[in-house]
Amino acid sequence: MKALTWHGAHDVRVETVPDPRLEADDDLLLRVTATAICGSDLHIYRGKIPDMEAGDILGHEFMGVVEEVGPAVTRVRRGDRVVVPFTISCGECFFCERDLYAACERTNPGRGAIIEKKDARPGAGMFGYSHLYGGYAGGQAEYVRVPRANVGPLVVPPGVPDERVLFLSDILPTGYQAAQNAGVGKGSTVAIYGAGPVGMMSAACARLLGAEHIFMVDPNPYRLRFAAEAWGVEPIDLNECDDPAEFIIGRTGFRGVDATIDAIGFEAKGSAVDTMATTLKMESSSGFVLRQAIAATRRGGIVSLAGVYAGFVQMFLVGDAFDKGIGFRMGQTHVQHFMPMLLERVLDGSLRPEVIISHRMALADAARGYEIFEEKREDCRKVVLAPGSA
Repeated sequence: MKALTWHGAHDVRVETVPDPRLEADDDLLLRVTATAICGSDLHIYRGKIPDMEAGDILGHEFMGVVEEVGPAVTRVRRGDRVVVPFTISCGECFFCERDLYAACERTNPGRGAIIEKKDARPGAGMFGYSHLYGGYAGGQAEYVRVPRANVGPLVVPPGVPDERVLFLSDILPTGYQAAQNAGVGKGSTVAIYGAGPVGMMSAACARLLGAEHIFMVDPNPYRLRFAAEAWGVEPIDLNECDDPAEFIIGRTGFRGVDATIDAIGFEAKGSAVDTMATTLKMESSSGFVLRQAIAATRRGGIVSLAGVYAGFVQMFLVGDAFDKGIGFRMGQTHVQHFMPMLLERVLDGSLRPEVIISHRMALADAARGYEIFEEKREDCRKVVLAPGSA
């Protein structure tokens, strides 16, 4: 089969690789009909994620048609169209029983990413995201093996286009969890740092939950324009405003917003000090957005981290957060918990995640898709790949 494989920083290739096969009784084999390039895939593309191996198949946002199932699979059957969550969860462990699927302690044979790990088990395995998370082959391919098929895949109704439901695999539940973690409700004021796909889904979900005013901070005017048109955000262009938190405070009665969502994460471009600190390995994640989030959030408010963080951050203003009584919520998304409800919201038209798609390509053009997305060319917001298309 054809699949997108990783060979180093900025070196991904569509190659012929062996077809996957069933390895456990509760596996299924999926013929991929749609897959997407995620913003977190760009961390791998830039060489920022450790424990990658040449030839690893990328991709964790995908859906398709079930081609074969193991004898223990009861939730889906051959011919079903399913969306697959990016985390692989057993459904039975201590964490899965509490709907904390991203913390599943049975599906990751890798080490996990925690530095002070001690003897704690790692969190859930993930598709296409390094051997830290189990080394599972990803879905930017014609076919993929899906383990734990009784827990993850969600059957979608016939006649619903792939594009309407594809983002249930990651960014839509991630945006919803970010907004829920932020305590967004009717009348809330929210600041969202990052107008990429997760930031946009956070805005959509914040509106769904009743947010009254949403500020969105980003250095890309075309993304801000789109978000303003789609969800009525107040855009803040980082090219024109070097201290968005100060602006936000002034616009909210000198208090700050009820909640701030960080949809950027560890590769946020910040000050020269942040750039130097990450280059010299004095910190593994930029602290720029964290400091902005603490400053922009009112006393007693919440900071919700949806962007991926790794390792440690220097200049974390814990004293400011303490003084303001700010709460923090963060972590990988418990996708399986949110998928059924969000499917209903997509089907009834309350959410239209497909509007962010700007580029549709064949899987054969995936390397070019990564380049366009990485370099933000052609007003790129989101790239969807179709295996088998010309």
